[in-house]
Amino acid sequence: MTRSQRTPVKRRVLTAAALLFATVLTPHSATAAQPVTHNAPAAAATSGTEEAQAVEDVAADPHGLQKTVADYRTRVPAKYTTESWKSFAKALTAADDIAKNPSASETEAAAAKTALVDAAAELEAADEGTFQTITNNTFWNDTSGNPIYSQGGGVFKFGDTYYWYGVHYRGAESYRANPTRKYDGEVSVVSIPVYSSRDLVNWKFENRVATRSTAIHNGNTLASTGWLGRLGVSYNENTGKYVLATQAYVGGAHGVLFLQGNTPTANFTHGYFQGQIVNSPTTGTGDQTVFTDDDGKDYLVFSNREGRSRGFVAKFRESDSLRIEPGVEIRRGDGREGNAMFKLDGKYYHAASALHGWNTSVNYVNESTSGNIQGAYSSEFVLPGTEMDYSHVTQTGFFVTVKGTRQNTVIYAGDRWADFAWNGIGYNQWVPITKTGARPRFHSVSQWQFNATTGEWRVGPDNNFILNPDFQADRITTSTLTGWTNFRESGPTSFVTNVAGANGSRFALQVGAGQAFSGGARQRITVPAGNYRVSLHAKTSGSLSAAQMTVTDAAGASRTLDIPASSGWTRRELANIPLTAGTATVTIRAASGNGYLAVDQLGLVRTDGGTPVGQRYEAETSPAVCQGTVESNQAGFTGTGFCNGNAAVGAYAQFTVNATQAGTASLGVRFANGHSSGTSRPANLVVNGSVVGTVTFEPTGAWTTWTTKTLIASLNTGGNTIRLEPTTADGLPNIDHLDLAVATG
Repeated sequence: MTRSQRTPVKRRVLTAAALLFATVLTPHSATAAQPVTHNAPAAAATSGTEEAQAVEDVAADPHGLQKTVADYRTRVPAKYTTESWKSFAKALTAADDIAKNPSASETEAAAAKTALVDAAAELEAADEGTFQTITNNTFWNDTSGNPIYSQGGGVFKFGDTYYWYGVHYRGAESYRANPTRKYDGEVSVVSIPVYSSRDLVNWKFENRVATRSTAIHNGNTLASTGWLGRLGVSYNENTGKYVLATQAYVGGAHGVLFLQGNTPTANFTHGYFQGQIVNSPTTGTGDQTVFTDDDGKDYLVFSNREGRSRGFVAKFRESDSLRIEPGVEIRRGDGREGNAMFKLDGKYYHAASALHGWNTSVNYVNESTSGNIQGAYSSEFVLPGTEMDYSHVTQTGFFVTVKGTRQNTVIYAGDRWADFAWNGIGYNQWVPITKTGARPRFHSVSQWQFNATTGEWRVGPDNNFILNPDFQADRITTSTLTGWTNFRESGPTSFVTNVAGANGSRFALQVGAGQAFSGGARQRITVPAGNYRVSLHAKTSGSLSAAQMTVTDAAGASRTLDIPASSGWTRRELANIPLTAGTATVTIRAASGNGYLAVDQLGLVRTDGGTPVGQRYEAETSPAVCQGTVESNQAGFTGTGFCNGNAAVGAYAQFTVNATQAGTASLGVRFANGHSSGTSRPANLVVNGSVVGTVTFEPTGAWTTWTTKTLIASLNTGGNTIRLEPTTADGLPNIDHLDLAVATG
């Protein structure tokens, strides 16, 4: 069963039993691979009949335990908290002893491996992580600069590491080399690669767990599959095997193909082929993903293959994960594909796309109405935030849930293979999903930054705030473009449509007619205050009396980019446009007696630094004020010390912070409360002289155990005072620092 973020109680018992006589072991350190960004220059694609796998000595390491131990020996103790490292080191020692014992049984090896993986999952970082940048709308590369080929798969966390599995199709190479046409016939499998990451941004290539020569049932190999895809991986604690489940069409039969390996990156071998899942009206599945619940149980989420009008959740067989148990129907209605599931705030969400063959779609969601994953679900609704650009021009792929030290964030991973790849550049589009109200919300961002340790995210400095800026969300020629509203000042009823775009792209926006007209299309979006650059590619034909792009901010101020005549696609831009925070309107307008304006690749990007990065304010450093003493006698603080406030009502710790723009901010207060009474220490949160809320600083167990509490407050542009005033005679806990960042959600 796949490891959950926090090990279930039953597994902690198993871990404790396996570690009973273990001793602490300090692993050897290792040099990490140098990461590169997603959009680093691509190396040449690997091609040929098939790709090679890593060489394994299965006879010397029949259970994969030696390889697992060797991997975890590379962890460095200083990077983790003392308590979490202590348990991990014991598990590592116990597993090492079993790995060195040639007489160890498969059951003993599985128990030791499970205990080690569980302990690794419980490792807690000693620091608060860093923000890494995710850039969409481009082809992604691994840490060696080679293309990431991982379509239709999923990301799964085993121990302390995320593993990304997917399919390398031959068509991916063709599309990457020339993304200006369709590749409908190139769905032959090259391999199933696996990549690893600790931060979910920088991915290291590990191995091809299966290739075209991988043997499966009835004397077939993966090369003989007519279709293979939509796969996921689980870990089975009873066998110590990692089990990959994928759709497959082979030998005239549709079904779920199971492969298994001894480690997440091993060469996987055939396990079983299941043609029928009980309660499904068809053999095989109509798009599937693997979901692991908080208790570690694994489920297949799928629809029936033909029609796909029914959605199911079915358990993996617990004994070995090589069978899917009877499916439980959770939805029925219109045909849906791209079936996937995530869990947020105790509720399960089934998400899927419209049924039309890899094309872009809003996300249709059903919400659980009980705490049972196989229980009742709500009627279908559209996931907020997916409407204006059809889920950032994607189809539902899979979800990754990160349970951070400060917040939980769900990552939506969309497939951009609309009409087999010709709707926008890139295979993978990842965006954050948060829940700040009654329902989750999809945040359609072209660039964002993520901290996998804390779970926090923020909009990236190069994010394009215009939605569907390339007009690729619509997979057909239409007069009403997704995310845009037509307006008519004069002329015929309709003079807006989409046409072939710039740089060989499939679509662009066209405004024009063979007779007199005036009007165009507009979009309303929400932007933060700042300076912006407006850009587009445009071309004209005929004679236009007006051709322009106008941005009007929330205060009513308008800035216009006039578009001169040009028979070919030409880039135009207008820089240093100040916009106030709020709703901005982007308008494309043209007027003529007989002419056409075409625009593509619209951009509205901040040029004054974008979303401000997090800023840290130490409690011991001026202009911070500590009504008490600044001390350094409790280990684990940052900076040069911390504030030990007076034990009195009203005594305070105060920070003076600078906000680059007015709005809601996230305040991360790091504190320690190790008082022997074990009582909380409540305080008022006072912002710019006004009490805006209360905060409870719970016991942390020791004065050397520091934790962070996240608060939300509205700040003014420029300087702000943030004061914590205790409301009891015990005073405040020890205050280490305050982190300021833009609130998300």
